[in-house]
Amino acid sequence: MRLDRAQAQHPHEALPPVESMQVWSADFQDGDRLDPKHAHGSAGGDNVSPNLQWSGAPLETQSYAVTCFDPDAPTGSGWWHWLIVDIPVTVTTLASGVVLDGVGAPEGCVEFINDFGERGYGGAAPPPGDRDHRYIFTVHALDVPKLGISGDTPNGAVGFNLTAHTLARGSIAGVYAH
Repeated sequence: MRLDRAQAQHPHEALPPVESMQVWSADFQDGDRLDPKHAHGSAGGDNVSPNLQWSGAPLETQSYAVTCFDPDAPTGSGWWHWLIVDIPVTVTTLASGVVLDGVGAPEGCVEFINDFGERGYGGAAPPPGDRDHRYIFTVHALDVPKLGISGDTPNGAVGFNLTAHTLARGSIAGVYAH
């Protein structure tokens, strides 16, 4: 079954404008199809977060946050795949397969419960037969060293706090369908 509907607005278009940053990945180019290893297990993938790298943050930056959001999910509110905050300002790369308190996660970071109900990265998982979905990986340069919110904070409230403290942002999007 193919879900026919208009493509959702890019989520950054509804946010206050800020400076731009450069974001790239060793695992995919902007607009490329994501490798199945970056898909959620429910979509036959390995649920491995992609490598992300960034530069161009303002000098006032005190920390970073990384999010992954699917605006094309047929929910009316999109789908949060990953939210990680309190990344130290000295970190400008996340390795593939970041796991909180494990592989590649900078010390002191806070990861939130994604819309799968899991803490950490939840890979691409569009409904079977749906068109390509966009998975927008965004790096936010923040004006505080810590957001001061717990890992149980709802995703909408995390987004509100990010928007209030973002000095600059940059993103890279991969697409996926199964």
